[in-house]
Amino acid sequence: MIMDGNGRWAQQRGQPRLAGHEAGSETVRCVLNYCRDAGVKYLTLYAFSTENWSRSEDEVSGLMALLGNFIRHYERELIKRKVRLRVIGRREDLSGHLLAALERLERESSGFERQLIVALSYSGRSELVRAARLIAEKVRAGVLLPEEIGETTITEHLYAPDVPDPDLIIRTSGEMRISNFLLWQCAYSEFYVTPVLWPDFREREFKDALDAYAARDRRYGGVRQECGQEVER
Repeated sequence: MIMDGNGRWAQQRGQPRLAGHEAGSETVRCVLNYCRDAGVKYLTLYAFSTENWSRSEDEVSGLMALLGNFIRHYERELIKRKVRLRVIGRREDLSGHLLAALERLERESSGFERQLIVALSYSGRSELVRAARLIAEKVRAGVLLPEEIGETTITEHLYAPDVPDPDLIIRTSGEMRISNFLLWQCAYSEFYVTPVLWPDFREREFKDALDAYAARDRRYGGVRQECGQEVER
């Protein structure tokens, strides 16, 4: 999920942008419930991009504080519900205090099957650059031959190589772009864009997205049969 529209939500109400982020954190709680009820095993939330560091110092510090509060107030609930937390992104960009809290919860929840993946200080391009560097180091060390490099090799060097590619990517606020999110993984993902701003995204919108996904014909570049004839994608 690309959680977009917090700032506009606050602006429409004459409130500071951070108020929109606070309202959006409640939506995260709701969406976790929706995913549980719908049997969704993997949920990836685009929480903070590497580009977001260019925002005002007040907004960035407020967002980091909000994330820390969310972890403190919700970590017992995640454990109770048997949800595994994973963080993807540039961990070195985070404060030591916040990183310690995130990694503690990652360890405590590591045995659970349902997963909440939080993209934090994340960039799809940076993830691919990182993978390329790791692969290059193995080639230089003689551990890997250039001709052995394939799609699987790249996947194995991503932040969470064992997480399946997303079936569905939902973006709120109506913006029609991917915003540097899971560039490698979204090759065959279905997209659903809603004009609803993230703080207002509730169960009805979630169900609409799942219904739209269920109606799609996913062929991964293949063909299907109609009246005895092949129809290309």
